[in-house]
Amino acid sequence: MSRDIVERLDDTPRTFEAALDLGAHDGRLSELLRGADKVKKILTADFAPKMVEAARARGFNVAEIDEEALPFPAAEFDLVISALSLHWVNDLPGTLIQIRRALSPDGLFVAALLGAGTLQELRASLLEAETDLRGGAAPRVSPLPGLSDMAGLMQRAGFALPVVDRDTITVRYDTMRALMDDLKGMGESAAFAPGAGQPMGRAVLKRAGEVYAQNFADEDGRIRATFEVVYLSGWAPAPGQPKPLKPGSAKVSLASALGSVERSAGEKAGKMPD
Repeated sequence: MSRDIVERLDDTPRTFEAALDLGAHDGRLSELLRGADKVKKILTADFAPKMVEAARARGFNVAEIDEEALPFPAAEFDLVISALSLHWVNDLPGTLIQIRRALSPDGLFVAALLGAGTLQELRASLLEAETDLRGGAAPRVSPLPGLSDMAGLMQRAGFALPVVDRDTITVRYDTMRALMDDLKGMGESAAFAPGAGQPMGRAVLKRAGEVYAQNFADEDGRIRATFEVVYLSGWAPAPGQPKPLKPGSAKVSLASALGSVERSAGEKAGKMPD
């Protein structure tokens, strides 16, 4: 995801004076940016003390910062980037607004976060197993935003020319337990408030593994796990930026552009004229 963000920045013919790598983990994205020579100064920030230590060991200017309480004055950066961190933010709308305020006019925001299609196979298997054994199910996989949700949030936060798209990555594992061990090692296990549900129990896990293997395995027996990555980009508003045209202001019809025949609503399609 860090490489993808850097590639997207390469499509922008700009060099940035001051960048914030928000939720930077161990500084991997900052490392790539430093090598790409696109940014003159980078502040690497994360909320986890151990990650801050790891990024500092790479030689970065590092700050321990809560993504939901950014301590920066307005227009502090002309670039804010974030790789696979924002899906852990509780108040995502508020964080996006703070990011936009921290950008200078015509500053750029680019981020990647996990979306709603992530781990759909695991979610379905746990739900079916717990329903079969207990007659109901508690949430077991963290809720994640969908593509349309993020498009609305970018507009709500006040970004100009927002773009939201997604990429789907399929990773294969020998067993569901191997997948869950990997998620734990990534720090991506679900984290719900205390009391949100009873412990899962071995019986539910065993049954979920069976359901997973039955419904989501390839011919070689390995199971599939889907990760949906949602990419966000938007600009801090500034005078002179391109603006979308108003609906109905087009001077050429879509039919003319496509070389087809335009018909009024309700008119039946017939034989094309010679």
